[in-house]
Amino acid sequence: MLRSLSNRYLDLLGSIYIYNEHRGYTAIDRVLEAVRAVAPDDHRFIAAVEKHRADERKHYLMFRRWFEMRGTMPLLVDRTCGHIDRFVEIMFGQRIDELDTQAIIASDAQFEKLCRVISLTEQRGHQQVKILLDHPFVKSDRTLMKIFRIIEQDEPSHWQPYDAWLRAHDRAAPRWWERAVDHFIHSELLFLKLPALFLTPRLRRRTDWADSADPAERLATPFTLATPG
Repeated sequence: MLRSLSNRYLDLLGSIYIYNEHRGYTAIDRVLEAVRAVAPDDHRFIAAVEKHRADERKHYLMFRRWFEMRGTMPLLVDRTCGHIDRFVEIMFGQRIDELDTQAIIASDAQFEKLCRVISLTEQRGHQQVKILLDHPFVKSDRTLMKIFRIIEQDEPSHWQPYDAWLRAHDRAAPRWWERAVDHFIHSELLFLKLPALFLTPRLRRRTDWADSADPAERLATPFTLATPG
């Protein structure tokens, strides 16, 4: 019984993470466009965002490999389980795919807000990974522990560049109500959506990998996570 509950929990956890990692690196393509336009001479900032994008792609591939090792596809979860999806929708009034990149480039206030949203999202992710590394179900899976340890190491470099840009340009740090929105989204997923999905008996699975529709990634060499010894 406990083994069945553990497998169900990890299956759902991995499905939510692989969705968010894919959403992360595809959304950062738009962020990169904005950063290169707003700060074309800030090569350090641009390089840091490029690294952020590469890390998100790497994390996605690690979860993909984890599912492949389990011999199954991720459960079909959507943007309602995406932290950045929900945050952008609330803060900008639009879905990520509908965001007007040129409008963000043209508005200092919009770009500043985008930096704060990304920073808060990445800090939330780091806090959650620390909790998961101590979760008994996660600790029972050595490969998943390796994945989360890598994510834990990578995460600080994901929010620091955006915070540094805000400080360097005397822009506002995340406001109390933005932090409240971040907390609400996290609580909504943790206490409402996750339990509801866990208790839904027949969740559909994906029939293809999310990156199979990404032209730039289709021929990329898969990241192979070393089999635990």
